[in-house]
Amino acid sequence: QVQLVESGGGLVQPGGSLRLSCAASGSIFSIYAMNWYRQAPGEQRELVAGITSGGTTNYADSVKGRFTISRDNAKNTVYLQMNSLKPEDTAVYYCNVQGAVVPGTVFGSWGQGTQVTVSS
Repeated sequence: QVQLVESGGGLVQPGGSLRLSCAASGSIFSIYAMNWYRQAPGEQRELVAGITSGGTTNYADSVKGRFTISRDNAKNTVYLQMNSLKPEDTAVYYCNVQGAVVPGTVFGSWGQGTQVTVSS
């Protein structure tokens, strides 16, 4: 099993910053992709940002230029630096990790979610 532990959410004023972290542990042979999703009340879960094992990143248009995803492969940890936060960024943010527990046996795990609230 692979477990994900998220941290870093909270309440911040518009224009402020937060940094989310997600650490993966357990029976991990390799990690392919690490992603951040978010889900606002009454909305579908959406992809915010992703990063591959080679460091290629992708972002939702709504966060480009404001959010930065990064990873520490030695620690199996992914980060999401969120700057210039807006009220519409308010949501529960979920970490998603895809990889293999042994060669040929893949996994996909989700974190428990961390609340981000942007409000004055």
